[in-house]
Amino acid sequence: MSEPQQVADRPGAPRSAADGVDRFFRISARGSTFGREVRGGFATFFTMAYILVLNPIVLGGAEDKFGHRLDPAQLTTATALVAAVMTIVMGVGGNLPLALAAGLGINAVAAYQIAPLMSWDDAMGLIVLEGLLICVLVVTGLREAVMHAIPQPLKQAISVGIGLFIAFIGFVDAGFVSRIPDAANTTVPVQLGGTGTLSGWPVLVFCAGVLLTVALLARRVKGAILISIVTMTVVAVVVDAVADVKSWGLTTPEVPDDVVASPDFGLLGHFSVFGAFGQTSAITVVLLVFTLVLSDFFDTMGTVVGVSAEAGLLDEDGQVPNLGRVLLIDGAAAVAGGAASASSATSYIESAAGVGEGARTGFSNLVTGGLFALALFLTPLLTIVPLQAAAPALVAVGFLMMTQVKHIDWDRYEIAVPAFLTIAVMPFTYSISNGIGAGFVSYVLIKTVLGRAKEVHWLLWTASALFLVYFAIDPVEQLLGVR
Repeated sequence: MSEPQQVADRPGAPRSAADGVDRFFRISARGSTFGREVRGGFATFFTMAYILVLNPIVLGGAEDKFGHRLDPAQLTTATALVAAVMTIVMGVGGNLPLALAAGLGINAVAAYQIAPLMSWDDAMGLIVLEGLLICVLVVTGLREAVMHAIPQPLKQAISVGIGLFIAFIGFVDAGFVSRIPDAANTTVPVQLGGTGTLSGWPVLVFCAGVLLTVALLARRVKGAILISIVTMTVVAVVVDAVADVKSWGLTTPEVPDDVVASPDFGLLGHFSVFGAFGQTSAITVVLLVFTLVLSDFFDTMGTVVGVSAEAGLLDEDGQVPNLGRVLLIDGAAAVAGGAASASSATSYIESAAGVGEGARTGFSNLVTGGLFALALFLTPLLTIVPLQAAAPALVAVGFLMMTQVKHIDWDRYEIAVPAFLTIAVMPFTYSISNGIGAGFVSYVLIKTVLGRAKEVHWLLWTASALFLVYFAIDPVEQLLGVR
């Protein structure tokens, strides 16, 4: 045996350790490399790092029933901590390139719909309760069974719809598209730029970033998305230093005076699971929890399917690997988010940016989670990436996910119409759950009118019925006397 072979076979040798990590995460088996996983982890972090700024703004800007507000610094710490821990847990336990953090939309429900009815401790207790119920659904196999019951073309439509949705998010976050302030007096709800035209340095940085990203993708450059994010961040820092930039939005690309900031863990453990029942009616509490569960349930389902499909990880039956563990970890993340007062943590569709960089395993989550852990102490440094530098990644990934539309049979109306509604409703209503609901309800309806209702899985019937209640929640609340 040659000396190099002997070295490689020695216990604890660097090569053996690397091989062990490779086998554990199946990096080579999934056609990836350590380099791709690391680049993917960085790309995912930079496209979702905005949550470190946005979540404290959403939750910290609202008062509870008693006029109390959550401390922004403590919210930043809680947000980073939950994202770091649960992203790493997902990587090790689920082995998917799927990062988790406080969910947008759910945090708004907590801030503006739940907190005004009770204390913050009680509101976060409802988040914990919602997460526990989701875990029960996973343990009983119901959540996984629903995902298996969805026809493959609808799963592909979910992925395409998410692609358009995150591209739209990128355009909006960067200021390339904006809501018309007086939209009630016009037939056009959104416009180009802030005034109907593109203006300002930040939008120019975004446009340059999109062009750079697509050029690098067309040239098949490794690390195209990450290269674009880093390059445009540097450009943004220079532009901010030499030009008169009025506003970059949430994150200004300025070199911070202090690189290190001390984390404040003061919000951890401040929750009351059943306290809400003493603050408002039981019917109201049940409806609030139902809304949280339904939104979290199907947002996660769409994200997991979409990211897995884009990564090419679905099996021949269109199923996600390790699905049971993935869904259980996601449910546990909701519990962790509520327990830390960071709102429900959930799987992030921005993980598709890491997939676009080549990430195929949970190893990339170790990178993303590690960066969130660093953010506990280095928030001033890691949050200099403006949305205008990160948003081009979302547009590029939207394109990559859109390519799956070719697999849908558009000649079969019983699947084409639900697929179309799924794809269209997601970006048009700014919600993954709404798109899935529209697809489910229309699929069941069309199968029924064609006399083929028996072909629909009973779980899709149940989910569609729940979505009908979800869509009609306002009249339902009125009938029950909640309002």
